[in-house]
Amino acid sequence: MRKLLFFLLVSLFFVIPAYALDLDGLSTEDIQMTRQIISKLQPVIRERDSEESLATLTFKDLDAPLTKQEKKFLKQFRNLSRKETGIKIPWRGLSTGENDLIAIKGQRVKDKVRVRKEGKLETVIVDRTLPPQYLPLTAYQKYFEMMAAMEKDIGKRLYVDSGYRSSAFQLYLFVYYLRNHGFSVKETVRYVTLPGYSEHGDPGHQAIDFINRDGINGDPHVEEFECLPENLWLQEHAQDFGFVLSYPRDCPDGITYEPWHWRYDPKAAREVAKEKAPKVKTNDRLKGGTCKN
Repeated sequence: MRKLLFFLLVSLFFVIPAYALDLDGLSTEDIQMTRQIISKLQPVIRERDSEESLATLTFKDLDAPLTKQEKKFLKQFRNLSRKETGIKIPWRGLSTGENDLIAIKGQRVKDKVRVRKEGKLETVIVDRTLPPQYLPLTAYQKYFEMMAAMEKDIGKRLYVDSGYRSSAFQLYLFVYYLRNHGFSVKETVRYVTLPGYSEHGDPGHQAIDFINRDGINGDPHVEEFECLPENLWLQEHAQDFGFVLSYPRDCPDGITYEPWHWRYDPKAAREVAKEKAPKVKTNDRLKGGTCKN
């Protein structure tokens, strides 16, 4: 009995520290684990996308094809806090897809595709249909109202490239895009928010990522979207429909500049409207950008 007690006491002083991610850059082992998990989850995402059910993807769905070790590893990203990663955006809550959402289907945009013709690679323009996107009712109504006004003014409109996302899908996207940012969590979080912090999963402040008819959505060239007539119109009029730009240039919250990312937030929009009196020219608000007068 004494020996057992002694062993337990000694073990308390030699507990192996809890495993933790290196947020500046994942270890070789963690990178391998990340790739392993993505390879297992990609078929799940493709299937849910084809079934038009990504909006209701759950953490349980993500865990289903994973081993116990992989589930534990993935959960570490889910449990990260903004303090750990250095961002300052507010907690938005976990989204499950159980909200009343309206589907937007059949959106057609242009796409550049590389094809081989007579042994040579050429770029051709083709039409593609965006995957179904979802918005809560009020944001949906205001989006279409705003697009009707834009078409009346400039003969153009923007389409919903990404609307509502469940927190589980947000987690998948975060882990998937780690590879684009050197497998650094602190760098990736400036471009893809962690689950619970995304406005795409907050129906009360619903975010929309826009894309235009020519397939321009700011990826990979931000200035292409920034200088679109459609975006210049948003800068002048979006607040009249309850929309505000979430991540402006030099955003103090630590998120990169995203001129395509607008959220439906009537309260914040009213504050923007107040700040614009007397009216500020669009090009003044885009100071520091690449648009020409």
